[in-house]
Amino acid sequence: MVEKEPFQTEEHEKNEALYGVSQDTIRALEEALEEGEELRVARLIEPLHTADVAIVIEYLSPFLRHHLIEILRPHFDAEILTHLDETVRDEIVEQLGVHEIAEAISGLESDDAVALIEDLDEEQQKEILKSIPMGERVILEEVLTYPEYSAARLMQREIVCVPSFWTVAETMHYMGEEEKLPEKFYDLFVVDPKHLPIGGVPLSHLLRQPPTTKISEIMLTDIKRIPALMDQEEVALLFRKYGLVSAPVVDEVGRIVGMITVDDVVDVIEEEAEEDIMFLARVNESDFYEPLLSTSYSRIRWLIITLFNTLMAAAVISFFQDTIEEMVALAVLMPINAAMSGNAGMQVVTVTVRAIATRELGGANMNRAVWKEIFVGLINGIVFGGIMGSIAAFWFADPALGMVLGISLILNMVWAAVGGVIMPIVIDKMGMDPAISAGPFLTTTTDLLGFATFLGFAYLFLV
Repeated sequence: MVEKEPFQTEEHEKNEALYGVSQDTIRALEEALEEGEELRVARLIEPLHTADVAIVIEYLSPFLRHHLIEILRPHFDAEILTHLDETVRDEIVEQLGVHEIAEAISGLESDDAVALIEDLDEEQQKEILKSIPMGERVILEEVLTYPEYSAARLMQREIVCVPSFWTVAETMHYMGEEEKLPEKFYDLFVVDPKHLPIGGVPLSHLLRQPPTTKISEIMLTDIKRIPALMDQEEVALLFRKYGLVSAPVVDEVGRIVGMITVDDVVDVIEEEAEEDIMFLARVNESDFYEPLLSTSYSRIRWLIITLFNTLMAAAVISFFQDTIEEMVALAVLMPINAAMSGNAGMQVVTVTVRAIATRELGGANMNRAVWKEIFVGLINGIVFGGIMGSIAAFWFADPALGMVLGISLILNMVWAAVGGVIMPIVIDKMGMDPAISAGPFLTTTTDLLGFATFLGFAYLFLV
């Protein structure tokens, strides 16, 4: 473990004081909970943001976590749940009970409420929805009918819509009097009589206009309308590409039904990035808070695939068993080929999966990317083939052995480059997630080809 320099530690503590929950606060909470000092716990929790309370809850042991939730129960803020890991959140939902959760959810905006409800099992969803007041329940049930991971699941139904013929003064009066406005919003959306969005006005722009100015004179008409069924990943790309802060969501006939704000998009970007990272590591999802046996089971499924890959590689090696017995140096050198090529291939897979996810790979780009990776693989293969071939020749005083290792390494690294870019593209075209499948397929082929070429050339030219 690398020790932090003193100035790094001081800077970290300073940053914690600015925007996080300090370790001192967490330790003080643990002590207060262990000693049953509920008033002290309440005083320590009160100034914390809901996101920081969630960090504290996740940090605590299950026993102290249960105790803290009981203290918070009378005035539990459901927004805390939106920041929690899913496993911890399920634990708290079970502790508080459906009716208390429903009461807490009623105070949330529709997008946050949906985000909480959709992760619960079907029975819990039904019970919670039954306990929510009719007006809110209808809105939530309607949103939940849309497909998971769609734009409609991200949107909040609370939205500010105004007609184009209003003046700035009328708009300001409406916003001051209307009770059902969103808690936070950044844009007004201008609609026609059919409730179709025809423009938008940023709040910052509205506040700088004379009171008599008509909305039609200041509205922006190039707003980005998001179809309700658009995939959330596409929504995130749209926000990123055009630097959006909020955007209207429209149904199949173009009527405005809600809006998506940048805070929801940040969550999507984080989820998608985490998902791709976890899949590349052969883990379904973050299991940091999962029970021991559950974590073990979820990882075993992926490790079984790795086991089959290893068995196939072993079968290739066993085919050349006699060759290895005649020349023991082969056993020392053969892992180098597979390891170098596998790592080189995973570099290409990672870059390619990211390019696919961000829609940077397509059309003419695709051919250019393939040829670029072929030449990169060839250059790297020549460099490392030359280095390892020279080392092997010097180590075992056998130039021919060095030549065989160098050539097989060049071939395998070229394949790793080609496979690393082609496999994710093909898998994506087949409608599957390349982050899940490309890595295992590539490492299997680089292992098999690495052993087969090295041992095959050795059989032909050395033995």
